[in-house]
Amino acid sequence: MRRRHFLGGIAAGTVAGRAARGADLCGCAPMLQAASPLGAAAFQSTGSKFRVTGMKVFGVSLTRDSDRPYVFVKLETNQGLIGWGEATLEGKAGAVMACIDDFRDFVIGADPMQVEHIWQSMYVHSFYRSGPVMGSAISGIDQALWDLRGKALGQPVYRLLGGPMDARGVRGYYHLRANNLEQMREVSSIARREGITCFKSGIPGYYEWIETNASIRRAVKSLETLREGVGNDIDIGVDFHAKTSPSVASIIIKETEPLNLLFVEEPCPPENVRAMARIARRSTTPIATGERLIANYGVRELVEMGVVDIIQTDINHVGGITALWKVGAITAQAGISMAPHACEGPIGGIATVHVDASMPNFLVQEICSGVAQGPTEKIWEEWLGFPAMRMVNGRFPLTDKPGLGFELHEDKLKKYPFGGTRPMARVFHADGSVAEW
Repeated sequence: MRRRHFLGGIAAGTVAGRAARGADLCGCAPMLQAASPLGAAAFQSTGSKFRVTGMKVFGVSLTRDSDRPYVFVKLETNQGLIGWGEATLEGKAGAVMACIDDFRDFVIGADPMQVEHIWQSMYVHSFYRSGPVMGSAISGIDQALWDLRGKALGQPVYRLLGGPMDARGVRGYYHLRANNLEQMREVSSIARREGITCFKSGIPGYYEWIETNASIRRAVKSLETLREGVGNDIDIGVDFHAKTSPSVASIIIKETEPLNLLFVEEPCPPENVRAMARIARRSTTPIATGERLIANYGVRELVEMGVVDIIQTDINHVGGITALWKVGAITAQAGISMAPHACEGPIGGIATVHVDASMPNFLVQEICSGVAQGPTEKIWEEWLGFPAMRMVNGRFPLTDKPGLGFELHEDKLKKYPFGGTRPMARVFHADGSVAEW
């Protein structure tokens, strides 16, 4: 099909089909309607004939008790192109699926080339500003729109965003899965052979607001062992996961400065910006945060106050490709690096790599996988036909294929039906008080 058929001419008037309401939580929910979205008439003379004719949302549970079932969005068009996106939100899958359904009036009949207009309408016309549920719903739809845009133009998304910044691909890190010094040395040896230059790990246990010396020493010792096992030539990021208070975090970070960590992530709850600033002032170790921030506006206070060195917004929550790219632009102006969070499914991870490749202030990309390909990654390969989010010489390779660079047949998802929403971990201190984890 010739590309001019997508881009030329006056916007099509209507879309065939009637609305099908409600999310089918055991599989997918088709959503169709007849009219174009409100506001579309203003673009009849400048838009394309390209139209979204259908939207489906899929809940996908790799295990029945998973707390993070994947939420995938599929957009169908009058030109036969398909766009995919991811809206996975840990612990709130059912809510996100319902929210995607709520956005059907913004999407069906829309010109998918107008990504920014659709994003603004979903965000602004929702009136109440996005939290993680709405942010994730917007994220999945936005990724699918960019996938369609790239396929219509015959270009990978990173090129539409101005990339690549590095033709070798996107530097990444795996999670270090090792229980002792010997295992750490073994994993790091494999990493060197494969060109991997960075790992991320965490600190042990859970922490009260003021901790005992013994507890702090255990945390410090674990990081010292980590550096010893990995060696000095591989970078290490350490995720505190907001388990520590500003006081406890400050002590641990100060005592581990000689380890030259690449960053410490979420040393205290992310909503406590001034406390985060207090931690940063007390140490030379770079501070990272942001995976729980929603929309590009969510980083404003951190950037204006100069609190952190690295922002880690997640493409599946922040508002998709549109918002993640804007966060990169905002932080670049302030001299802050980007290391996006990615611990959900393969579609969001792939979409993130496209944005990474276009950001001059990009640092490193996470994937919640180990050095060895595990069962989850093998399922991803089964779905997509290639080893998704696996590094080559320490980098995630860039595709020349249009859009996000893959095709996915929905029949492949039926093997893993939606098992329902499950709560995330609930952790308590010895006295029964609620603990960060």
